[in-house]
Amino acid sequence: MKIIGAGVGRTGTMSLKLALEQLGYGPCYHMEAVFNDLENRVPQWNDALAGEPEWDAIFDSFQSGVDWPIAGFYKELYAAYPDAKFILSIRSPESWAASYGDTIAKLIADRDNAPVPMKPWLEMAHGVIARTGFPYGLSEAELMAGFEAHNEAVKRTIPADQLLVFEVKQGWGPLCNFLGVETPEGPFPRTNDRAEFWDLVTGGQ
Repeated sequence: MKIIGAGVGRTGTMSLKLALEQLGYGPCYHMEAVFNDLENRVPQWNDALAGEPEWDAIFDSFQSGVDWPIAGFYKELYAAYPDAKFILSIRSPESWAASYGDTIAKLIADRDNAPVPMKPWLEMAHGVIARTGFPYGLSEAELMAGFEAHNEAVKRTIPADQLLVFEVKQGWGPLCNFLGVETPEGPFPRTNDRAEFWDLVTGGQ
């Protein structure tokens, strides 16, 4: 693993995934990879939650990774991949809490009513997100405080020369400078707004 994302979900992680792949750091692991292979990948993350991760198996064939579940294990991943570069994707706490509340929080809240094949995935995701500092039922103010606390903890843990604090609205410049690569032509990827999130997790239903 060359690049590890420490930013939680709803901070532009899908756009960042696409950008890293465009820059040659693909495939990039994202929660989408778990969703697309529930049978194999959910047990791997349950093992990680139990304190028995097999990182090389989880990230087999991947060069980079962003989003949850990865963001919940940044300390362990720094220990496992001490030479990797880390990206902390951020946005304003207010906008993050609103986006999280309209997407992931609703999905977790309704997990008991989810289709049977999705329930183990949602339970795993609930465990990872709670582990990151966001147990179910937090108020908007508590979400914002937890978001800021997570970001500050990442900055305390990862050496400054290995960490890029990044907002996707900044575009290619900071990312390419950090990675030491040329800036590609064309716009920075922008995807996975709230409507696209629900299309992904419901299969467009």
